Order: sequence, then structure tokens, then C-alpha cells
Amino acid sequence: MKFFHLSDLHIGLRLINRDLREDQEYILNQITEAACREKPDAIVIAGDIYDKAVPSAEAVELFDHFIAGLRKNLPNTEVMLISGNHDSGPRVNCFRSVLSKQQVHMIGLPPQREDEFIEKVTLQDEYGGVNFYLLPFVRPSMIKAVVGVDENGNNLSYNDTVHRMIEREGIDRSQRNVLVSHQFYLPVGKQAEDVERMDSEIRTVGNIDEVSGDILQQFDYAALGHIHKPMKVGDEFHRYCGTPLACSVSEAGQQKGIVMVEMREKGNVTTCVLPLTPLREVKVIRGNMRDVLEEACDDYVTVVLTDQVDLDVFDMQDRLRSAFPHLLEIRRETLRKADYSREYSVQQELDPFELCCAFLKDIDEEEKAVLRDVINTIQETDGGQEVAKR
Repeated sequence: MKFFHLSDLHIGLRLINRDLREDQEYILNQITEAACREKPDAIVIAGDIYDKAVPSAEAVELFDHFIAGLRKNLPNTEVMLISGNHDSGPRVNCFRSVLSKQQVHMIGLPPQREDEFIEKVTLQDEYGGVNFYLLPFVRPSMIKAVVGVDENGNNLSYNDTVHRMIEREGIDRSQRNVLVSHQFYLPVGKQAEDVERMDSEIRTVGNIDEVSGDILQQFDYAALGHIHKPMKVGDEFHRYCGTPLACSVSEAGQQKGIVMVEMREKGNVTTCVLPLTPLREVKVIRGNMRDVLEEACDDYVTVVLTDQVDLDVFDMQDRLRSAFPHLLEIRRETLRKADYSREYSVQQELDPFELCCAFLKDIDEEEKAVLRDVINTIQETDGGQEVAKR
């Protein structure tokens, strides 16, 4: 059994001030070409199909073109997709039963009732069946009718919610099982602060959405989405594949790719990464004005100027835009602020929750809990990431 593991397409994304439609179409065509070459039995996309819950018509058209191309060129390949925290679950779930008959499994909503279970798609090969469990992004409030509440009647934590949701499936470990999920899983023994996060990711106050990766051990492979940088959760077979295309400047220089998984008999799993080459790289070019201009290119570029003398603002902008047609931003680094890691630490300190607490001052623990919930809700809605950065 051979399958592709992808996630976080974020179709419709804008990179600072740049429309990425052309770049996304280019990378999706590369994925289709790789699929035609490798002929996988399944293509798995672990959430965040779109960048917004209500995608633009252009984004929907691009996604439709991608899926239509896969179905045309690979009529025997199963396509499995789940919704992520950026997607609208009900929209992704639309026509679910109809599409499944066309070998396209778009699962937008987790089980909503006690008699419902995680969508399971079983594919057959010469070694028997492989069970794919398709679990969309879940918040505790979404499935409390299924997993219950705590002793005080409150929603469970993300960790307890996901654990209960998976444990109630009664996974048969003698079979080959694959989990497709879009959550913030932590390797056992690691803290959320140990995980490098990209600027394009939505983060919750206090990392309340973290889930212990121990629950993944009952699966032969876990195809995870949500973290934008490729990352393994404990071992080779429980991993985030990362985005197929850089979604922020913090991803500059990352090698993106498709994780190709091959499963033979139980316990025999291998993986490799098929590299993806973007239409334009995302780069950070740092130096004085003269040296920077010598690196003129057509890529997406953030320029960090280190000149210690005053520059004519308009002349500087004109010359840089001429050298870099896809310029993203210009930063100035001076003697007074030469360490950009300090800027990052300051941004970390200016957390929305801490800012609100400082402004409101004497608030009690109950009021803090309400404030955390409000901020997390805002960050998970359309535009929440931009609000959080202001």
C-alpha cells in the first residue's frame, strides 16, 4: 500500500501583500505530476484545505481543478481529506456521502452523536486491509455529546477530548491502521515551548490545544496536519509533513515536500520525502544596500538593510522594488536594534492575553478564564491571526 501524505494547502492564502494563486497552482500541478509518476493507492490531505473558512471563488476553483486533475489522471486512487482549524467543517462535509462513491472522502465534521464514529476507509492490498481513520479538527465544545464533560460539567481539555474520541474506536492493533488528524500533538516528554512554530500558524493562549502524542502509538502511521514545518512526533511514522508551499517569511529556506508512505505486512512501513520546488522561493536577504541589490531575483524577498547611514526612503524603495519585483517588505537594522531575536522575544512578551490582563489589571481567575476563551475563539475565526498580531 502506497500513499501520499500532504496537509495545510491553505488555498487562497496571501503572503503579506502577495496573491499566491499562481504559486499554489504551480505546486498543486507538481503534486499531480508526482502522483501520476508514483501512482499511489491513496492521497491523504490532513486538513487546512483552504486558508479561510469562507474561501474566495478563485480558491474554490483552484481546489476543484486540483481534485478534478487527480480523478482524471488517477481513477483508481482514493483521495481522503479532512477539515482543519482554518476550514469550515460543514462546508467541507457537504456532499460527503455522494463524493465517497467517487473515491473522494471529504470529512469536515467529527462524530456528533454517541452512535457515530470516526470515518473509517479500508483499502485492500496483497497483505489485507489498511484502515484509514479520518478525524477532522476538533474542539472540545464540538463533540461533548460524544466524549462527555468533566465532573463539574465543563468541557474536557483538548488532550482528554482527542484521547477519548480515539479510544472509543477500539482500534484493533493486529491490523494496519493509519490516523489522519489535524491537531497540535506533542511528543511525549516535550513541552509546547520546545516546538518551533511558524508565523503563519494560529496559536492558542496557554497552548490549551496541545494533545499528548502517546495516543498515536496505536497507529502504524499518523498523517498529521496543523504544524507548518515538517516535524516528527516521537518517531518516523507519526509526523507532520508541513506545508507544500511556504506560508510565511519564517518558512524561508525550508525544503517542502510530499511524504510518501509504503506499508507492506504489519510492522513494515517505510517513508521518503518527494521534494517540491516552488515557482518562487521565499527568501530573507540581509546586508547593506549595495550588497543586497547585487542579489536581485524574482523570488519573494524580505530585505533587511544593515546600512548605518540614513538612506533616501523613496530612492531606496524604488531601487529595491526594481531589483525584486516580488518584494514582500523592507526592514531596517540599526545599531540600536541589531539583534532581531530580541524583536522576536518582545513580540512573544506582547501576548494578547497578557496585554489584556495588563490593561484590565485586577481581574480574578474566573475572569481570566473567560478572557482566555474569548481570545482563543477570536484567533480561530477568519482574520483572527491578523487580530492577534495587532
